[in-house]
Amino acid sequence: MKTAIVILNWNTKEQLERFLPSVLLSASCSPDGTPLGDSEVIVADNGSTDGSLDLMAGLFPGVRVIALDRNYGFTGGYNRALAMLEGYTYYLLLNSDLEVPQGWLEPLEQWMDSHPGCAVCGPKLHALSDRDRFEYAGAAGGFIDRYGYPFCRGRVLKMTEKDKGQYDSAPKDVLWVTGACLMIRASLWKGLDSRFFAHQEEIDLCWRLQLEGYKITVIPQSTVYHLGGGTLPPDSPGKLKLNFRNNLLLLSNNLGKTYALELYREGIPAARAAGKGLRRAKRMIFKRMVLDGGSALVYLMTLRPSFFSAVVKAHKEYKQMVSMPDLREIVRYLEQYGKSASVSGLYRGFIVAEGAIKGKKIFKSLNI
Repeated sequence: MKTAIVILNWNTKEQLERFLPSVLLSASCSPDGTPLGDSEVIVADNGSTDGSLDLMAGLFPGVRVIALDRNYGFTGGYNRALAMLEGYTYYLLLNSDLEVPQGWLEPLEQWMDSHPGCAVCGPKLHALSDRDRFEYAGAAGGFIDRYGYPFCRGRVLKMTEKDKGQYDSAPKDVLWVTGACLMIRASLWKGLDSRFFAHQEEIDLCWRLQLEGYKITVIPQSTVYHLGGGTLPPDSPGKLKLNFRNNLLLLSNNLGKTYALELYREGIPAARAAGKGLRRAKRMIFKRMVLDGGSALVYLMTLRPSFFSAVVKAHKEYKQMVSMPDLREIVRYLEQYGKSASVSGLYRGFIVAEGAIKGKKIFKSLNI
């Protein structure tokens, strides 16, 4: 088999019943899920209690099911499921709440086949409820700003654009593509950072791969349609905590090496570049935590105490979980990858302030 399309499920029985048939059809599988071509659809179940496994056995007996004993989150579920697979060229991580059209898979495979320097690629993500509009979770490819706030071509803050072909001229190298639909070379899969549990783990994965010299690319010839909000509602304090905590973990994992790499490529010796990069990363993470504190105060003043508590908990958990690369690790990294790696998708502005000031005019001004 060339591609393993792996759907991680946790209590989304209705979504499997609704969306799995389109995935099977597009992957040249029989209606019951039996593979007929060079792609296989696999459902990894994170200990669901809603009858998902009974549904799979009854309606889709040809689909391979990996039944995990409990909910390990997005990171733990995929790490365990993909560790059980072998013999594939590509893994494709796919949310259970995605509708896919015919012909969505082939452009991704073709790009990976012809671009060995690309580690990860993904399609454009549209909203299922408004099929011509980009969807929040990934739109047309992801970036982060100088303080680590993620955004996308086609999505800034909570604003999204209509897709009028403005990002279709060519595939685009970005910092990250959405974990809702992400293709990765099986040979490069080293797992997701299990500390994240869920949210922003795909950004960390894509950033780490860029730091090893690979590309992350959005393929505009492929589009899928995302329902969204299938596991945690958008206004959930739990989701907010994960996003604030994981954003700090993301920066701690990658920012020191990234800054050091930029300095090293400017001709600064490895040891000096590593020291300066690490110090700069720590300062930037402190600034981000101050900004988080401002967000927490806004939540408190607008009578949303559960959101205030979520930010406080996020920072507390981050301090318990953080593990930044040290100076020696960054020096070794520069000696190994300093001449080959570069990072795309870093935006030097402050997207939160710019988006608040410019509103929807931000999309034309970004030029990304």
